[in-house]
Amino acid sequence: MLLIGLVTIALAKSIAPKRFNDFILVISNSRYLKIYGKDQKFLDYYDGLLFLNLVISGAIFCVLCLEHLTNTVQINVTLIFKLAVGIGVFMLTKVLLERLIASLFEIDTIIDNYLFQKISYKNYLGLLLLPINAILIFSITPNKNIIYAVLAILFLVNLSGLITSFKAHQNEIKNNYFYFILYLCALEIAPYVIIYAIYSA
Repeated sequence: MLLIGLVTIALAKSIAPKRFNDFILVISNSRYLKIYGKDQKFLDYYDGLLFLNLVISGAIFCVLCLEHLTNTVQINVTLIFKLAVGIGVFMLTKVLLERLIASLFEIDTIIDNYLFQKISYKNYLGLLLLPINAILIFSITPNKNIIYAVLAILFLVNLSGLITSFKAHQNEIKNNYFYFILYLCALEIAPYVIIYAIYSA
C-alpha cells in the first residue's frame, strides 16, 4: 500500500512537475493557492492522484494508531483497504454536500475557493504521511508519545490551512457570516462529532 501511495505521488509529479514543486511549498507560500485556485476543477488528474495517496496514507496511519493506542488490531492489507475506501467515500460525499449547501446559500465562489485550499492542505497531509508511515513501519517502533506527536503535527498543519483560508476570504465571510457559520456547524464540525460518537459507542 505504501508503494501505491509512492506511485501516485510520482505520477502526479510527472503529470505536472511545476505544479508539484509549487505544491510542496504550499505550507509556507500562498503562490500555489493563488495560481491554481483560479483554474480549479472539481477533480482533475493531479488532485485525484494526490487524493488517492491521502486516503491510502490516512488509512495506514489510522491502523497504526489503532494498533499502538488501543492494541485491538494488527496491520493488515484488508483493513487498510476498507479504511481507505471508507475515508475516500466520506471525504468525497462531504465535498459534494458542501458544494450543494454552498449552491443553496448562494455562496459558491467563497466555498469553491475555500474547498480548493482545504483539499490542497489535506493532500499535503497525505504527502507528509507517506514518509511518516514508512518510518513508523520500517524504521522505529511506534509508541503513544510518537503517535501523539505525529497527530499534533498533522493537526497544526491542518489548522494552518484553515487559518490561511479564513484570512484569504475574511471580507467575503463577514458579508455572509450567518451562512458561513451554518456551513461550519453542519459540514465541518457535525460529521466529526458523529464519527467520534459512533467510535466511542
